[in-house]
Amino acid sequence: MCATSRSMSAAVTASAATSSGSRPWVNRTVGSDTEMAATGAPSCAIPRPTAVTPASVPSLLSAKPRSRTVAPNCTRILDAYGLLDEATSLGVVPDAMVMRDAVDGSELTRLDLRDLERRYGFPYMVIHRSDLHGLFLRACQRAGVDLVTSQRAVAYDNTPSGARVELADGHTEEARVVIAADGLHSVARKLFVDDQPVSSAYVAYRGTVPTSEPRGQEVDLSEVAVYIGPGCHFVHYGLRGGELLNQVAVFESPKALAGEDDWGTPDELDAAFADTCDFVQQGLPFMWRDKWWRMYDRDPILTWVHGNIALLGDSAHPPLQYIAQGAIMAIEDGWVLAEQVARQRADDGSVDWAAALAAYEAVRPEHCRRVLTTSRAWGELWHLDGVAREQRNALLRSRDPYDYSFVDWLYGPTALEPEQEPELFVPTPLESAHQLAVAAD
Repeated sequence: MCATSRSMSAAVTASAATSSGSRPWVNRTVGSDTEMAATGAPSCAIPRPTAVTPASVPSLLSAKPRSRTVAPNCTRILDAYGLLDEATSLGVVPDAMVMRDAVDGSELTRLDLRDLERRYGFPYMVIHRSDLHGLFLRACQRAGVDLVTSQRAVAYDNTPSGARVELADGHTEEARVVIAADGLHSVARKLFVDDQPVSSAYVAYRGTVPTSEPRGQEVDLSEVAVYIGPGCHFVHYGLRGGELLNQVAVFESPKALAGEDDWGTPDELDAAFADTCDFVQQGLPFMWRDKWWRMYDRDPILTWVHGNIALLGDSAHPPLQYIAQGAIMAIEDGWVLAEQVARQRADDGSVDWAAALAAYEAVRPEHCRRVLTTSRAWGELWHLDGVAREQRNALLRSRDPYDYSFVDWLYGPTALEPEQEPELFVPTPLESAHQLAVAAD
């Protein structure tokens, strides 16, 4: 993703990580006076034209479709950018999110997404990743951004007047401020912490089916459905205005747990879902067998600003996918940064960058820490077995479908100041399922 401000005549560099294990590739725009440069993954965010303007990278429009779920905390920002109507036309706005048991197929709980839209003021949608990239790309083209691909960032440094990015071909880009959004395998993150991506030992397979085909016709496209089971889960929903059915199968790899290098292979896929219900097993033949996605995150960090260099997106907070906030957090990062820049812009157009970056760092790291830790916990909850699975199922079945206490902290307005950050929900202990059983008797 790249970022620029027309009013700042910014020169922007941006790198894009396509998947786990990929290397960041730089895209840049060049202006006369470089105020801000951004190196980053395709986590899309387009603030107001007077501030930072991130874009998507056309070289990353994947041949094999991947999708993004876009919750109200993100569609609220898309609306602020004037992009929500276009996004809605490209995606699907479902009626419900339904959670089922992957073993017996029974319904556990659901969210009424139309009521959720009334509560938060903006819809929940799903959209093809390349459609979301294209949405931001076109917006940046309208703003006059020129993207140059296939440049790789290899080093970042502060300078007396700003910051510098060194590229693999030997040349450098300098700016007053550098925003490093260079993904899971971030080079810039090394300025902040000496850590590595954390393997979850889980792997995802994906596949799409035209809804004109029998598999697509037997699925209710008004639902986003997730089947949760021991060490595995299966998700399906519609894409491209209902033209495609997207399916995702995720499982824990025994080979990964054993420390083997060749893990997540198709034989493990079939074995992981051997005891699931017929509907789930019937979806497995539609998974692409030549590519799979190993799932990594990183431990949260609370320092994102180093002099004139700041992290954004997955370079700061790569999550596991269980609460579907990865791309959304990056979009929120860009929006918050833009708002803080706007607040620190003087009448003469100059920006107090130190104050803007400090305000950005004061609010975003703690929110994203919550998302990362909750995502890990949610993944553990989905994949329980034995008595714990039975307890989880009992609690989910007892849940009021119109109880939003566990998503209010996520789906409400994005905080611009620490005191605006909502309280985190309080998890319900699995052991309390016993109390439900006693009450039922």
